[in-house]
Amino acid sequence: MARLKPYLRWLILGAALFFLVSTFREHWQEVTAIRLDGEDWGWLAIALLTTTLAHVWTGWVWGWILRELGEPVSAGWSIRTYLTTNIAKYLPGNVWHFYGRVSAATGRGIEMAIAIVSVVLEPLLMAAAALLVGLMGIQQIGWAVQLGCLAIALALVHPRLLNPVVQRLSRKKAQDEAASLSLKQLGLQRYPVLPLLGELVFLALRGLGFLWIMLAFTAIPPAQVFPVISAFSFAWLLGLVVPGAPGGIGVFEATAIALLPQSFPPAVILSTVACYRLVSTLAEAIGALGGWLAGKMQPSLDPSETPIKPPANEP
Repeated sequence: MARLKPYLRWLILGAALFFLVSTFREHWQEVTAIRLDGEDWGWLAIALLTTTLAHVWTGWVWGWILRELGEPVSAGWSIRTYLTTNIAKYLPGNVWHFYGRVSAATGRGIEMAIAIVSVVLEPLLMAAAALLVGLMGIQQIGWAVQLGCLAIALALVHPRLLNPVVQRLSRKKAQDEAASLSLKQLGLQRYPVLPLLGELVFLALRGLGFLWIMLAFTAIPPAQVFPVISAFSFAWLLGLVVPGAPGGIGVFEATAIALLPQSFPPAVILSTVACYRLVSTLAEAIGALGGWLAGKMQPSLDPSETPIKPPANEP
């Protein structure tokens, strides 16, 4: 199976790109006919701001995950580290952003096993959040099925089910034998309510960013808001978990085009999806630059930084 994995990735990427090119060829004249005015550019600017804020927020949430594992770090450090390493996910291999966070965490004195677990937990919680947000917008299934799926999604991040998965994935990422052995004792001690809520906010911000982009190309009836965000969440989820191109390039776009409500013109869907990739990448580049500049102004090991404190109503 390991030998087939590289070929599977190329197959998925090739199929996604073939679908995208074919769809664009059918509607390229409609796409090129779209013109944006001043208000439309304003929506795109808001989308860029919202998407950048989402990355800042999830850097803070990564700090919460470390705290759940017994390593309280400052909000400033976790955000800066997340932003400066996140752009590396576009490098071949799609693991260099994880490596960067593990390296930064161990350089700060955090045990390697804990650092590895934190970077494995983060995308798992993101995936659960994306599934929850996606299920909320499905109108084609009954409430009983919808609630059942939501219950399953919530159960998947329970420590009894999540910890064995986290430890297994973490051991694959651990190259140090001592770290691999330490992973057997690591995991969540309680249900990750706060990190999961944090990732839900992250997905909501990303969904809003996508919504603002679509508003630049067309009006969105109120009844279509949830279906649009639901389609975005499922497309984002598949871009995260399917072994395709770095950063989910191709997989996200093809899935979004297939899932977005067909009541929107194909040219609008194509333009929105293409513009979203541009805005998302630009937001990550801005975040990386901002994190780097902030790190230059305030060293990451500055003892004056205040560690993250739990909210007063935290369970």
